[in-house]
Amino acid sequence: MKAVVYKSTGSWYLLKAEDGKIYNSRIKGKFRLKDIKSTNPVSVGDHVEIDTETKGDETIGIIKEIYDRKNYIIRKSVNLSKQTHIIAANIDLAFLLVTYNNPPTSTTFIDRFLVTAEAYHIPTVLLFNKVDDYSVEEFAEMKYLAELYRKIGYTCIGISAETGENLDQVKALMKDNVSVFAGHSGVGKSTLVNAIEPNLNIKTSEISLQHKQGQHTTTFAEMHELHFGGQIIDTPGIRGFGVVDIDKYALDNYFPEFFKVKSNCKFNNCIHVDEPQCAVKEALTEDKIAYSRYKSYLQIMEGDEDENFRKDPYQDLR
Repeated sequence: MKAVVYKSTGSWYLLKAEDGKIYNSRIKGKFRLKDIKSTNPVSVGDHVEIDTETKGDETIGIIKEIYDRKNYIIRKSVNLSKQTHIIAANIDLAFLLVTYNNPPTSTTFIDRFLVTAEAYHIPTVLLFNKVDDYSVEEFAEMKYLAELYRKIGYTCIGISAETGENLDQVKALMKDNVSVFAGHSGVGKSTLVNAIEPNLNIKTSEISLQHKQGQHTTTFAEMHELHFGGQIIDTPGIRGFGVVDIDKYALDNYFPEFFKVKSNCKFNNCIHVDEPQCAVKEALTEDKIAYSRYKSYLQIMEGDEDENFRKDPYQDLR
């Protein structure tokens, strides 16, 4: 019987099967023996094949096959640099929540997420949350940042999960799609899910005023049904985002504004660092490419981890 993974706790999985029933399920042991570098061989959004067995009054599912994924969001595992963690699979649309200072979302973090989404063919929308909570200066900074990404080609929407501002636009994009909300802890993912689907009543938490960081309220990724059609995957807050296994000669393919001009570089294998007559660096000097984006590109190419995301997120834009 076919089923979709709705929740993963690491060892047990909550599945919705094609018969419409929900099964508490476990994975067949042989998956653990395969050379799987991911910390979670089964992720939320996976389509699987299951058998069922009844023990006492409970019928549980046994995952015996994982169908090929059309895509997935993946990152390096925290404290496990040689392993990866699949955040969610089979996604139609990703929403990355961005906040200015409560907590701060850096351009480095945004760019790392976007590169991964581009590499795995996942359309992404940037949601600039908490627009009701900004000073005039902060709001101007957010508008500037949104315009930076709009020029690249990304959809950017200013929203407030608290007041409901522009949530109709978000719901229109989500309708009949499998969507994922991602971002740092405290950016308002769970509050946004509750605003879109109030019956879910997902737990939320306050921001730590001392560190301006969010408290982890979502421990595991979980998929929820939407009354207007489609599903939403709520994910745990992502502290840092390590980009996985992208060749340095292919990295520019995942920066759309780089890809647009790179055919004009003198050398076909130009990586836009020290080469002469580089169209990307020329576009950079002409302000057609943002310095923050080029800095993110260099950091990813050099293998730097995303360790500095709590610093002033817009210091390179001023």
